[in-house]
Amino acid sequence: MTDATPPERRTRAAQERLRAHGDDAAVLFPSHNLTYATGFSEEPGERHLLAFLPADGDPVFLVPELYDSQVRRATWIDDVRTWSDDGDPAARIADLVAELDLDGGHVLVDDTMHARFTQDLRTAAPDATFGLASEVFAPLRVRKDDAELAALRRAAEAADAVVRDLRERGSELVGETERAVAGLIEDRLAAHGGDGVSFGPTVGAGPNGAMPHHTYGDREIQAGEPVVLDFGTRIDGYPSDQTRTLVFGDEPSDRVREVHDLVCRAQQAAVDAVAPGVTAGEVDAAARDPIEAAGYGDQFVHRTGHGVGLAVHEEPYIVADSDCELEPGMVFSVEPGVYLDDEFGVRIEDLVVVTEEGCERLNETVRGLGVN
Repeated sequence: MTDATPPERRTRAAQERLRAHGDDAAVLFPSHNLTYATGFSEEPGERHLLAFLPADGDPVFLVPELYDSQVRRATWIDDVRTWSDDGDPAARIADLVAELDLDGGHVLVDDTMHARFTQDLRTAAPDATFGLASEVFAPLRVRKDDAELAALRRAAEAADAVVRDLRERGSELVGETERAVAGLIEDRLAAHGGDGVSFGPTVGAGPNGAMPHHTYGDREIQAGEPVVLDFGTRIDGYPSDQTRTLVFGDEPSDRVREVHDLVCRAQQAAVDAVAPGVTAGEVDAAARDPIEAAGYGDQFVHRTGHGVGLAVHEEPYIVADSDCELEPGMVFSVEPGVYLDDEFGVRIEDLVVVTEEGCERLNETVRGLGVN
């Protein structure tokens, strides 16, 4: 199978896990799991679009007729069956269930599958038992293969390039609204080869930066105040996610420098802690300990990081007391922050990939405040 595409290799690995766990099939719906296994990406819709992955044998796509050519071009799967808008997709599902001998078996369904499609499966296989596809796919998706890492690196490079663009603008951004800077970020991500944004950008100026989930508004950026900038794009479906806290046009206050330096040290300590066999909880503690020692523990109000893959937030989660042991190929964010209500916030975030010896940062831009 050396010539197999990455999606085919992932599907065959999923089938091995199905057999090992005594599962008979997984049925996938438009989701990250479907993209991972088939190479075809689509938003969930009203029409029945399902991929049947039996534990043994070749997978089967059941798609609306109007998707036929699109699916065939995108996927490695040869067996693509269609149904027309004047047909009965539930009957086609029943035919496939019978053909694959799934009634009476154990079938895993996509965690996010719409209830109507799940109900059609249950009707077609009344004697089957059901579980969630994440039982098979989460352990596979948590370790990225070479194709995934290549896309993640390119997405990170695009985000890095935008950070450099913002630093070069410097004092030109003073007086601009958060909304305008968010628009600039989106434009520059596209200019550097990104495909849209991986999530709505955060531009949190001054006191707005003290709200970790602030996006952007109409506040104008003031000279010397910290601005939390959190954004990313996608390359081949895989996202970047990077945060820098910058100031423009004037020197920041001593307190801003103090907090920013603290968060930098906390982030570096967490990155230094990453290695195979280390637990996610230990990485979280490495970031949290210096912040707590400095008296800002109550202002670090979120986990240290989250896994990144086809989903911007997925396993592993870098959270206190997690006993999840890190493995080579895992990719996650390291993003400690300190948030002072009605004053300002500081967050610094990079993506890292666990290696055999430690970790590799996927983001390389300077993490300093960057006054200019």
